[in-house]
Amino acid sequence: MKARFDTLIGRVTMYNLMVIVLGAIAVVALIESALGQIFYTPLEMILSLAVAIVVTAVASWVFALAFRTRAHLPSSTITGLLIFFVFIPTADPTGLLLMALTAVVAAASKFLLAIRGRHVLNPVAAAAVIMSVTALNPSGWWVATPVLLPVVVVGAFLVLYRTGRLAIGGTFVLLALVIVTARMVILGSSFGDALWLAVGSFPIVFLAGFMLSEPLTLPPRRGQQLLVAAVVAVLFSIPFSIGPVYSSPEIALVIGNIVAFFFGQRRGIRLRYVGSRQLTPTSTAFDFEPSHPVRFLPGQYLELALPHRGADSRGTRRMFSITSAPDAPDRVSVGIKLSQPSSSFKKALVGLTPGTTVRSTWVGGDFLLPRDASHPVLLAAGGIGITPFVSQLAARSAGGTQPVDVVLVYAVSAPDELAYADELAAAGIRVLVTAPTEPPALPSGWVYLGAARVTADVLRAAVPDIDARRAYVSGPPGFVDHVSAELRHAGARGIRTDAFAGY
Repeated sequence: MKARFDTLIGRVTMYNLMVIVLGAIAVVALIESALGQIFYTPLEMILSLAVAIVVTAVASWVFALAFRTRAHLPSSTITGLLIFFVFIPTADPTGLLLMALTAVVAAASKFLLAIRGRHVLNPVAAAAVIMSVTALNPSGWWVATPVLLPVVVVGAFLVLYRTGRLAIGGTFVLLALVIVTARMVILGSSFGDALWLAVGSFPIVFLAGFMLSEPLTLPPRRGQQLLVAAVVAVLFSIPFSIGPVYSSPEIALVIGNIVAFFFGQRRGIRLRYVGSRQLTPTSTAFDFEPSHPVRFLPGQYLELALPHRGADSRGTRRMFSITSAPDAPDRVSVGIKLSQPSSSFKKALVGLTPGTTVRSTWVGGDFLLPRDASHPVLLAAGGIGITPFVSQLAARSAGGTQPVDVVLVYAVSAPDELAYADELAAAGIRVLVTAPTEPPALPSGWVYLGAARVTADVLRAAVPDIDARRAYVSGPPGFVDHVSAELRHAGARGIRTDAFAGY
């Protein structure tokens, strides 16, 4: 069941999922408004929603032209939807003009409140701070109502689950609920009333699911992200004032964004396309030269932005594991499966000409091997899921710490689909291959396990000391779920996963 759910939700890109979920909340809000369950009228909501989305999209397009780049329509739509939920709906012409101004400010923040090509603040939070401090259009966060709570909870869960940020959202929600509830109890409320007020009337779940989780304003590592979530939760929950600035959800998030900025790659990354290399009949490596050294850890990934005409529903941004080693700062490589029919993104990538410049918007991830290279590990890769391991093994070899106690289980759909075979052979590790038929001329130390799926019995027989190894699994969601379960049955411990959802 979990594997099917992971595969299903993985087919939807993160941006499209956000649009779908936020759109669903907007539809429910309109229905509840028509039923008299929400204070604002359907007309006020429809007009405000239309202004927020249309003006954000147009303003983003104008600013993109001015900055000689391309606007990202799904991102603009998400920003417009968030503005709709954060600011009070209105049908008054002056109010709609202020809503439009708010949308322009949010769109502008992506370009103007940026440092070396990387935007620092969540655009809606930045707009809310500016509009509230100036008293032009103070935020209202009307989405925080018990009527919308069920659909907000479900939507936030889907987004956090799809992006692998349940721990981050959960940390924020739990800490904020504890502090807000405690404050209310101290002020005289009963525990039950205080808890229900915190859950139903504070935008805790909404903020966690749809704004704190924004990848471009999060730090790259899980521990750093949890720290930022805790900082935002404390600032969100405890009232404070500094001159004309009073505590608010947007102030808390903006401060968290600033803290996150100093953890990560503090510049946008421009990559000059060098060329491609065929890895297997269905996979290709793409090589880029960065304009500045790219800081990353072996096993991390980058988000590649590739605006192109005729973009399909999969969008113009995609996450890819970095296969090059960190000690080669003049080259960034990614390995990609080019399945058919191919997405418009991959067609555009294949059609790049050498010398073309593209952008990476984010580098991060926690799929990292133990710092102690002598610790025995078991790696399991499904198809192109081999990519994070290539960087990890190359980095260890380059550092003089040959990973002699590494076993790799490599599952492929055909005997000629063993990508990066030369790099893996050079690493000097033991490789166990599963494929429909035995690949010819396997390198020394490689063993063919057969055509069957990887099972606990097969793993225990092939790796007798499996219970002494830390396990890492990478590949499509279905493969990751299945192999992780079999590893647990076989006695492996500390299993880390990297599911290529939406690949």
